[in-house]
Amino acid sequence: MSSGTFRRNSCRGVVCGNRASSEYHVRRRGSSSCSYFSSGAQTENFSVSLSQPMFTITLRFLLAIDLWLSKRLGVCACEESPWGSIRPLVRLVEFSGHVIPWLVGTVYTLLRGENVAEQEIMLNLALALLLDLLLVRVVKTLVRRRMPVQNRSDILSTFFVERYSFPSGHATRAAMCARFLLAQQVDTASMRVLVVGWATLVSLSRLLLARHYVTDVGFGLAMGYCQYSLVERLWVTWDCLQDILLMRLRERLNRAYGGLWMADWKH
Repeated sequence: MSSGTFRRNSCRGVVCGNRASSEYHVRRRGSSSCSYFSSGAQTENFSVSLSQPMFTITLRFLLAIDLWLSKRLGVCACEESPWGSIRPLVRLVEFSGHVIPWLVGTVYTLLRGENVAEQEIMLNLALALLLDLLLVRVVKTLVRRRMPVQNRSDILSTFFVERYSFPSGHATRAAMCARFLLAQQVDTASMRVLVVGWATLVSLSRLLLARHYVTDVGFGLAMGYCQYSLVERLWVTWDCLQDILLMRLRERLNRAYGGLWMADWKH
């Protein structure tokens, strides 16, 4: 009786030990694999109840679809991803939409401009890029949506870590710059296709690298498209800029002259 009980207990111990070891290996395997999104985003509660308002149910359903679709599209999130072999190329496309090369190139072209018309266009493009940075920062601060996990080995991700995800700054910049170039610079059909294709690839790279959710990129494209309308309304001409600078200079000279006159009068 005791020997049979001992055998059953020993067998139970072996089975439990094997089960625990298998669970441990599964956890190790899961932890070493590439996770596209943070644990906080994965464990979001999308459960709904019929007692909740229809708006809340619809919003949770759309967020669940957004999370599922974004996870499916993140095929270049790391080297172990299904399309990890083309990750360097996608990162190069992503860098082409970063604000640093755009600002540096715009300021350089502005300073080396051959005529007033070209300098005026580059001046407004530089102002449009600064306006885009400001508006995106305001919306991100207001919404405060958590970002998916970024690849910390990326240089730009290390020095320019974004805390919030909504909207995608690359998408807003790509849409705004594409519409700006189509309206001011591009005049051939082939170049129009090239500009639109570039904006599409930059926006798509944010999804392939799992940097943003689908709604972040979609809203960013719409926001960037509308930003150019604001840039058109606030267009700064070269003559207007010169008048503003001369007005400021005249005010400073008047203040300086008034101060000197008051000092002489006191003496």
